[in-house]
Amino acid sequence: METVIVLFNRDLRVHDHPALAAACEQARSVVPLFVLDPAIPAGRRTGFLLDCLADLREALRAKGGDLVVRHGDTVTETMRLARQVKAAAVFASADVSALAHRRQRRLEAERIDLRLFPGVTVVPPGELEPAGGDHYRVFTPYWRAWTKAPRRDLAPTPAKIRVPEGLDPGALPEAQRWGAIRGGETRARTRMRTWIDRHLDDYDDGHDDLAGDRTSRLSPYLRFGCLSPLELSTRGNEPFTRQLCWRDFHHQVAQVFPDLPRADYRPRGHDWRDDPEAAQAWAAGQTGVPIVDAGMRQLAAEGWMHNRARMITAAYLVKHLRVDWRTGAAHFFELLLDGEVANNSGNWQWVAGTGNDTRPNRGFNPIRQARRFDPDGAYVRRHVPELADVPAPLIHEPWLADRPIPGYPPPYETPD
Repeated sequence: METVIVLFNRDLRVHDHPALAAACEQARSVVPLFVLDPAIPAGRRTGFLLDCLADLREALRAKGGDLVVRHGDTVTETMRLARQVKAAAVFASADVSALAHRRQRRLEAERIDLRLFPGVTVVPPGELEPAGGDHYRVFTPYWRAWTKAPRRDLAPTPAKIRVPEGLDPGALPEAQRWGAIRGGETRARTRMRTWIDRHLDDYDDGHDDLAGDRTSRLSPYLRFGCLSPLELSTRGNEPFTRQLCWRDFHHQVAQVFPDLPRADYRPRGHDWRDDPEAAQAWAAGQTGVPIVDAGMRQLAAEGWMHNRARMITAAYLVKHLRVDWRTGAAHFFELLLDGEVANNSGNWQWVAGTGNDTRPNRGFNPIRQARRFDPDGAYVRRHVPELADVPAPLIHEPWLADRPIPGYPPPYETPD
């Protein structure tokens, strides 16, 4: 082929990028493209996304190429560029969201040779199917099948990328950076190597330690494809790799059930309460339950939240306040740097009892969780400064103190 467009979406890297590698092997010229589509706003993730794009552009330029950036509808701009450079094909990474499926159908309708490649997950979502079904509905059988599934080889990193001469690459806009993590493959690979060296061996013992904060914080990089999940799986131990399997699990559910962000996967007749005041107190970290408020304030300040805190805060919203899981999922999706459709929706439905949990009525007692995973209250004190001087025996139940804590609310009461 003379010219191929590589349409980047959630795969902003040059290492182990099957679509990019194939294009460089099969075409004389390659046009790496990213379309900033106003119909798909990145919200607070915009700064992180632009970090990723700037880093990707530098990596491509170091190999003689460039990142072409266009603004507008993704399909329209892709086809406009395809006509301009006389592209024979568009190569892209396959994805599972309803948006990705619509984009794929529209590109196919344009009668251009569209080729989809793996790379967003470790095992492609449709590759594993149970006997008599189209996808796995329970994690443990999926984990057993996933661990035995063959893996593709890591795609070679192109040594040289040739782009057509005279092509305007387009400018990246400016945006305010927000959150505690900066984007880009370079930072992602540095973080990966450092964390593996320091914390991988004790991941099983330490990943639930709220105050110790020994989790990898690689999830935003996986969400934007700055890291290959397959490559990461080859570097991890079983407890860490299991988390990557959970990510694949939710993707294979979302592929078959694209309404995952909007509809109960397993409707169970929940009678959700319409309580905007309770939802606002939860979102603001003002519930009066310290471990919940600490998690929600970490989210608001950093664009990230410890995974154990995510489960505690989500369970508090749906199990205690009895507010619809979609309210919580939308708030998380807005603020999380790693917010993406399959994982966010799948995890919220798991907690709410409407998803893939085999124990839909399981409870998360926030006080018991706090005592177990933040025994000295260091995590709470870090994110709820009003409680900095509260002694350890009262840190998770300050309402038991002799007098109210100045500036901190009592626990939010829900009507019967």
